[in-house]
Amino acid sequence: MPDWMDEELQLRHDRGLLRQRRLRTVHGVQMAQDGHSLIGFASNDYLDLAHDPRLARAAARAAQRFGTGAGAAALVTGYQSPHAALEHALARWECCESAVLFASGYTANVATLASLADRSDAIFSDSLNHASLIDGSRLSRATVAVYQHLDCDHLESLLRTVGASARRRIIATDTVFSMDGDVAPLAELIELAERYDALLVLDEAHGTGVLGPTGGGLVETLPESARGNPDRRLKIGTLSKALGGQGGFAVGPRRSIEFLVNHARGFVFSTAMAPPLAAIGRAAVRIARQATDRRATLQRLHTRLVNGLQTLGYPPPPSRLPTPIVPIILGDPDVAIAASQRLQQLGFLVPAIRPPTVPIGTSRLRISLSAGHSDAQLDALLDALRITLPPR
Repeated sequence: MPDWMDEELQLRHDRGLLRQRRLRTVHGVQMAQDGHSLIGFASNDYLDLAHDPRLARAAARAAQRFGTGAGAAALVTGYQSPHAALEHALARWECCESAVLFASGYTANVATLASLADRSDAIFSDSLNHASLIDGSRLSRATVAVYQHLDCDHLESLLRTVGASARRRIIATDTVFSMDGDVAPLAELIELAERYDALLVLDEAHGTGVLGPTGGGLVETLPESARGNPDRRLKIGTLSKALGGQGGFAVGPRRSIEFLVNHARGFVFSTAMAPPLAAIGRAAVRIARQATDRRATLQRLHTRLVNGLQTLGYPPPPSRLPTPIVPIILGDPDVAIAASQRLQQLGFLVPAIRPPTVPIGTSRLRISLSAGHSDAQLDALLDALRITLPPR
């Protein structure tokens, strides 16, 4: 091992930032680690579908009929009927003309942004965007203008200045931010995109399945009159969170998706999604569209958790919509790690999130809710937090 690797790892250890994998057995919100049973508040399995037997049956049927792997890129021989069926289901659910599949949500974001822009263009990125949006912006070689989190005034000033000399303008943002649980000011972003002739790229990874009457994401929470021109918008999503499977996708106007099929290197040069994963995705979309009861459970649990944290002196999260992600900001990474370890001793898995995932000084516990959680489990977590968190 080169000395510089060892030095970098030691530096991370000394700063309380060293990460390690932990082997766990997971079934819904119940899991085991090192022989101990835990209730998990860490997963992105928001609709509790990852262990749904209907998805397992869909995967088994597809594996028997189409095999376990696609065998080639989609543009060679890898594109089969399960992929086409899933793309059709996603486009219909998202009220878009067309869809294209990627190996993961990360790949979907990186490949999409890297294909849409180059040195002549400008990408306007929220300061708390997911790493995949950041990496895709960098790979595009476009000028990247970072606007302050959720600040449309700052964004507009950058569109007026940086955007004035750009050939193309692209606004990229998460809809639900993965570490804070707050939501983008979507109506204002749509208006700015139209006023400044910009394309709006929305990462709905944490909104898909969760927000909107049918789980179509943050866009679906807006009235039709506020959704703007659909030709000016691309939506990116994932099958690995609320949909309980694996893979990513982009949905939008037919010509935009055709552009990605021809230009997005993460699609062109990657083996197509395994047919069983596509079958899982299609079954999950069918379930998620009808899962109003599960979305209602998430909203109820969110309210119960926020109210409980306020009794402990912790302010409510900034989100104007009830999302499954609730952070408890503790500041110091060592404090966050100690709190997470104490909760684990009490039977709960709540991860400590530290830089560089979040800004320095904002280390936190990230509580992630699932429709599989019961009121009793959440109340037990609140009791554990009461004896774990620093006093406020």
